[in-house]
Amino acid sequence: MKKIMLVGYGAMAQAVIERLPTQVALGWIVAREAHHAAIRARFGNAVTVLDDPQACTENPDLVLECASQQAVAQYAEAILTRGWHLAIISTGALADSALEQRLQQAGGRLTLLSGAVAGIDGLVAAKEGGLARVTYQSRKSPASWRGSYAEMLINLNAVSEATIFFEGSAREAARLFPANANVAATVALGGVGMDDTRVQLMVDPTTQRNTHTLHVEGLFGEFHLELSGLPLASNPKTSTLAALSAVRACRELAQR
Repeated sequence: MKKIMLVGYGAMAQAVIERLPTQVALGWIVAREAHHAAIRARFGNAVTVLDDPQACTENPDLVLECASQQAVAQYAEAILTRGWHLAIISTGALADSALEQRLQQAGGRLTLLSGAVAGIDGLVAAKEGGLARVTYQSRKSPASWRGSYAEMLINLNAVSEATIFFEGSAREAARLFPANANVAATVALGGVGMDDTRVQLMVDPTTQRNTHTLHVEGLFGEFHLELSGLPLASNPKTSTLAALSAVRACRELAQR
């Protein structure tokens, strides 16, 4: 039986817990103090609740981050330094180039989950032959952008048609929209990098889906991919597929 540590107890973490493979046990949850009583009431002594991964005295088979870019910045280096395997969904944290470098040098094993987008394996393969251009577009409903920097750029209450409100690099997108632009970071890390990946963010009042469009050109040729996913009912900022990519990591762990 494999045993994992989960960082976070929000909507994505809940979705992962509900779908954990039977061969994988949840051993630890790192969460804010406000969640501790609920976790203990739900799991009793079967799960240890922690304020910090460093408080764990055992060795998890996998540490799964389903929290935020802030959690990656706060905990990832210490987790990797202990030699643990860390899988992160909040890849936008690596827009901080100094943090990315520290994590690469920390030891352990770092896995970047594919999150809410498909085609990353093809992008990485295409990179071997040389990439010329990578463009990523995210189209979401107004509800998915509420509470984000988008509210400073566009009136979400007044928008009547699909509108691009941000164009820039993946690094800029990841920094300005930490809860919405992790896919942009994942695409960038798999392809031409944070500064050369072009990103468009769009609000569309006619949709209830999170649509991710990827266009890639290079010496291999070109491909165009569009994925239209449903957000988690409990958090419109998060795609269901992102949670499922974390579940997949657990299933792969069980098969080792």
